[in-house]
Amino acid sequence: MARGYDAQAQLPAGDSLHEACGVVGIYAPGHSVARQAYFALYALQHRGQESAGIAVSDGATIACHREMGLISSIFDEEILGKLTGYIAVGHTRYSTTGSSAVVNAQPLLERARFGDVTLAHNGNLTNIDALRGELDAATVLQASSDSEVLAKAIVQAPGDDLVARIRFVMGRAEGAYSVVMSTEKALYAFRDPWGVRPLCYGRFPGGGYMFASESCALATVGAEYLRELDPGEVIRVDGDGLHIDKPAQPKPQALCMFEYIYFARPDSLLKGSSIYMARLEMGRQLAREHPADADVVMAVPDSAVPGGMGYSQESGLPYVEGLIKNRYIGRTFISPDQGMRARGVALKFNPIVELLEGKRVVVIDDSIVRGTTTPRIVKLLRDAGAREVHVRITSPPIIHPCYLGVDMATHEELIAANYTVEEIRVKIGADSLGFLSRDGLLKAVARKRGEMCLGCLTGEYPETYNGPPITARETVAAAP
Repeated sequence: MARGYDAQAQLPAGDSLHEACGVVGIYAPGHSVARQAYFALYALQHRGQESAGIAVSDGATIACHREMGLISSIFDEEILGKLTGYIAVGHTRYSTTGSSAVVNAQPLLERARFGDVTLAHNGNLTNIDALRGELDAATVLQASSDSEVLAKAIVQAPGDDLVARIRFVMGRAEGAYSVVMSTEKALYAFRDPWGVRPLCYGRFPGGGYMFASESCALATVGAEYLRELDPGEVIRVDGDGLHIDKPAQPKPQALCMFEYIYFARPDSLLKGSSIYMARLEMGRQLAREHPADADVVMAVPDSAVPGGMGYSQESGLPYVEGLIKNRYIGRTFISPDQGMRARGVALKFNPIVELLEGKRVVVIDDSIVRGTTTPRIVKLLRDAGAREVHVRITSPPIIHPCYLGVDMATHEELIAANYTVEEIRVKIGADSLGFLSRDGLLKAVARKRGEMCLGCLTGEYPETYNGPPITARETVAAAP
């Protein structure tokens, strides 16, 4: 989807979280890797809808196709038929740095002295100016993304092989980055030393390996999930098999906690544990911390549904499907007119009046960012006849912006950074409001505080972020 029309922004403006990207890497001789990458990217479409691309190597040359839009609108049988080879790198993008234009679509293709390199990046570099300043003076940057700077830094870095070059840049790059890249003959995958963004890998039954942002992509094309890459780990796959290079001095882990709350698909695994079960437990924990005297429980589709089920199970209140989501409203490039825009969430959700009328309703959602969507949902439920509306949120209050790859909001825009819980309750028009506690979140996901990045909840960021954010993200009109 081009940035010119983002359904989340239009219905209403900007109260959603957006993640950077989804990446895929496949090394599988004898397989149709372009087709596998295509379906794997389909499984990761939720991570970005602006642009997508696939690059394939046959061992001698790399062919790449990338465009703006959704996976289904970019690739067809004719295009996939031209992408022949046994190594694939795929990417689906939501921009956090760089404009929404095809020049910033990935994978990026770099011509290096030692051969061609293609790269797909998920994350956000925070010292991009410093890295750009270390590039050769003759370097020409054609895109406007941190990913291009990262790619050029790697191909220009000193080292006897690509792993050494990657290690050199990892010693200088700050921020979040999970990357898959390839030469004509080998596939590489690596994560930043803090592991902010996810990256896992698996194995095909008939031979070959696959890397992806989430395990659901592996399952889609029949690859067996093996594990997450460790923070700072670099893996190379070539004709001699799989080669693992571990960091000499591991850093404290800092996986973004919103992977559990919102970004990852519920059927994905993180560290071998189910996202769905973690969200179910968030709902249970939320019911323990913030019970409500009510008749029914419902959730805002889709990511909050497991939390709603968990709240229902723990509270004993029946779960109802109070809102039906129009799943295709976010697939249109046509902006609604002013009258339709005023209807806000009514374009995206339709209430089931028969389940809500006269009821005291607990509504579960995964987050409140700017506080623009929640009051419209509360009003929609009241208009449907709900007698009381009790809002429960499966994340703690977001009180700081993110500088590591999540398009969230500024400090001034974050409602929880500027108002108390009671003031927010009044603003959204709810009868009561409760947020999951930080300790409750960590208990639900079974992770220690030192293993997660909680910067947007605490203002304490991992050491990979050491100062103000990079230059503000460019905003442009609809890309061609």
